[in-house]
Amino acid sequence: MKRLILGLAIFVASSFFTISWAQEKQAHNPLIFADVPDMAMLRVGDTYYMTSTTMHMSPGVPIMKSKDLVNWKLVNYAYDVLDNVDEQSLDNGKSTYGRGSWASSLRYHNGNFYVTTFAQTTGKTYIYTTKDIEKGPWKTVSFKPAYHDHTLFFDDDGRVYMIYGSGKLRIVELKEDFSGVKEGTEKVLIENAGAPSGAIGLPAEGSQLFKVKGKYYLFNITWPRGGMRTVVLHRADKIAGPYEGKVGFQDLGLAQGGLIDMPDGTWYSYLFRDYGAVGRIPYLVPVKWVDGWPVLGVDGKVPETLNLPVSKGLIPGIVASDEFTRKKGEPALPLVWQWNHNPNNKLWSIVQRKGYLRLTTGRIDTLFLMAKNTLTQRTIGPECTGFTSLDVSNMKEGDFAGLCLLQKNFGQVGVKINNGKKAIVMVSAGSGKPVEVQSIPLSQNVVNFKAECNFTNKADVANFFYSLDGKTWTVIGEQLKMAYTIPHFMGYRFGLFNYATKNVGGYADFDYFHISDKISK
Repeated sequence: MKRLILGLAIFVASSFFTISWAQEKQAHNPLIFADVPDMAMLRVGDTYYMTSTTMHMSPGVPIMKSKDLVNWKLVNYAYDVLDNVDEQSLDNGKSTYGRGSWASSLRYHNGNFYVTTFAQTTGKTYIYTTKDIEKGPWKTVSFKPAYHDHTLFFDDDGRVYMIYGSGKLRIVELKEDFSGVKEGTEKVLIENAGAPSGAIGLPAEGSQLFKVKGKYYLFNITWPRGGMRTVVLHRADKIAGPYEGKVGFQDLGLAQGGLIDMPDGTWYSYLFRDYGAVGRIPYLVPVKWVDGWPVLGVDGKVPETLNLPVSKGLIPGIVASDEFTRKKGEPALPLVWQWNHNPNNKLWSIVQRKGYLRLTTGRIDTLFLMAKNTLTQRTIGPECTGFTSLDVSNMKEGDFAGLCLLQKNFGQVGVKINNGKKAIVMVSAGSGKPVEVQSIPLSQNVVNFKAECNFTNKADVANFFYSLDGKTWTVIGEQLKMAYTIPHFMGYRFGLFNYATKNVGGYADFDYFHISDKISK
């Protein structure tokens, strides 16, 4: 009897551990707990590629790669600079926060990859083409107007189309060389592509078109007034229609995306969710085909776990630490970094002082959000910490350099030079306007900073710290209440900054940037 009881106990225990082990081997939603909105996804053989929106950042239209739909790594950008206009370069008091390039389309046709986007800032549509999406080079074509939230589509007969618009969706045919639209081909595809229930707060947009077994499937996002972001589906036998539509998915506000299939015939839909200050984060939901329609989710809901490999984390594929040391042949900056607007490449270096990022001032700026050459990368959820070490020996009167959390309601910790004296300063724009919350005299030239972000359950708070020895950390200023604001339309980003308010030519040397997916408790 004892042996039977012991055997049952071992069986139960082993079953528990087997279940736990199995659960640990599954992927979890969200797919990426970071700001990766407006995804477009593509499979070529056994490799997946994804593009996303980074608007005012440079370089832009990030390209990510995965072998399992779960673990993604940045491999390229579609462009280094979208355009050299004042808004993109923070010149003459202009900016393109919340604009720049928006939702992209990603296609593979006849051995070529195509990434397309559009920009309200320039009023243009952009088409980037390459045979090697990971290494380039890219060929660029642009034309007016800017086709809002368009989807590029190569049909089986060789003709190329774009479907675009908001609410009233239109279709145009492109010229063979992609230099513009064929005259007389523009027509209304769907007169009112909103949710069938009506009373639309956000008309349908974010078009992505797919062809499966001879039928055309159009994905759109809409936002019924008083409701949540919603997936709207339309299908047709011909690309020109007529289209029949219905609500495709409505749970947790997931929307704007499309379809991706795996080599084994499994289907998923990729969508994003607004998640407060960390930004718009990607999810995957399983797809089944019923009566010629893709049915999203599990019983209409977003599953917490997915029958896919476990995530290995977002470090270093999406964000990464950087010692600012480079081997011969390596790029000056890893792909995880993006500049806030177009940089002035004459005013930054990782070779002028070996093992350091040097940011040099080149003009007078009184507003942080209008200062050039802030180097950024994403924050990640549910928690993360960014660290840096700063040498201020060569800063000039009026300079301010340090570590920030970038959004409209930003936070900063750094060193200011005022009346020839150095001070550690924390600035909070949590109220919407920047306020110098605390200032502490500094007598040494090297100081360490960190910023901790808590996005758990949309807590959206951050704390700033300094250290004089790199070991003992002291909190400074006040807790920053982070907020996702429409003027910036982007999740919070870590940033390294240096700008001048009185004299130009000073420089700050950053020894490293480290990122962790934990915060101190």
